Amino acid sequence: MASTDKPGTEYYKEVRPPPQPAEQYFAVNVALRVLLFASVLTAVLVVVTSDQTKLIPGLGINLKAKFNQSPAFIYFVVALSVTGLYGIITILASISVLFKPISSTKFMLHFAVWDVLILGLVASAMGSAGGIAYVGLKGNEHVHWGKVCNTFDKFCRHMAGSLAVSLFASFVLVLLIWLSIFTLHRRIPK
Repeated sequence: MASTDKPGTEYYKEVRPPPQPAEQYFAVNVALRVLLFASVLTAVLVVVTSDQTKLIPGLGINLKAKFNQSPAFIYFVVALSVTGLYGIITILASISVLFKPISSTKFMLHFAVWDVLILGLVASAMGSAGGIAYVGLKGNEHVHWGKVCNTFDKFCRHMAGSLAVSLFASFVLVLLIWLSIFTLHRRIPK
């Protein structure tokens, strides 16, 4: 019985091996880090452009609402700016690992540790800015702090949008931490 396959046809097919798992993880890593940078950049730009001026009728006084009038909002902008800088540095490091995957395990360990620290920074900044934003929205009658969002509506919308985008950035950081830990776990010999 003769074989139906032609001998030697396997040699003429160009078969590319599937990409290594580390390369796949670092490609996802780069994409998530670009998403992290884009989200914190958006959040910072929204806060910085949130200035609003209102004329008080009858008194002729202009009141201004700016992010730099509150230490919590200043901390929020600084923390997100540090996160953006961290995002740029880790994007470049991840791209370099894609081209030279020799020390990818070492990078993943460093990324996991630093991502946790940056997540703590973003979470604390969101907590402080969110607390002040809530007082601005609802006020606090016990200490006679009035609502300001009924007067400075644009400012409050900008702050709320920025807090929502930074919440998304913290979710991206959690995904990056999971990815780093999963990648390190896969490299443990069984």
